[in-house]
Amino acid sequence: MGSTIKLSSPPTGEFWEIDVLFEDEHLIALDKPACLLTSPDRYDAERPNLMKLLHSGIDEGKPWAKERGLTYLSNAHRLDFETSGVILLARTKPALVALADLFGTDKPQKTYAALVHGSPVETEFALDARIAPFPGRPGFMRVDPKHGKFAQTCFTVREHFRGYTLLECRPITGRTHQIRVHLRHLRFPIVADPVYGGRPLLLSDLKPDFRLKPRTEERPLISTLALHAESLRLNHPITGVEVKITSPSSKDLNVALKYLRRYAV
Repeated sequence: MGSTIKLSSPPTGEFWEIDVLFEDEHLIALDKPACLLTSPDRYDAERPNLMKLLHSGIDEGKPWAKERGLTYLSNAHRLDFETSGVILLARTKPALVALADLFGTDKPQKTYAALVHGSPVETEFALDARIAPFPGRPGFMRVDPKHGKFAQTCFTVREHFRGYTLLECRPITGRTHQIRVHLRHLRFPIVADPVYGGRPLLLSDLKPDFRLKPRTEERPLISTLALHAESLRLNHPITGVEVKITSPSSKDLNVALKYLRRYAV
């Protein structure tokens, strides 16, 4: 059985080769790429999204679906459009119900890696700050102590750089854009997150003698959100056995860290 799933969107000409991180008769975990929606966009139903592409592949009898005997896939959680990493899907309706119950209790342990602007003083810290939609700005969230829903995130510093920090983020709750909103509130926005105040990472910001060739435009070292869903630990919703699913860091994040370690320590 192949360890990748190939998806394509003819209307947009996009193609994805997605690694399978875990699978059994009940569940399948995929390594979602950045800049792919998990499920349909409420404002634009034509944008490619992971679930629609998977369902189309099943309906069309694609090799990856046939060899697994897939007739059903559904997600009990989601990742932001810009976020890469572990996403877990149910292969049957009973598994989905059990998985949804599990995620509803906040019991799965999710770990993210985030590259942020700034330098936290503490090695470990946490934030409890309620989150709500921002009135008049669809899709934008904010800390709202009065009207927001309870949200908690724990952070651990992994590496300090000059002007940047690599954080481990562990959301205890699962609110929309939670990590991004909490880090913005703490004044450590995630790199390349313009929605919440994060700027792209440029080599010219790091290398003192940087020179750009004439008539060329500098490309960011990392141009997509520097947030990666690195691991998911949970008790299997059917068997009860603890499962830990991990995703290697994205290529963009690895490139950014390579240059930070070279020029910003």
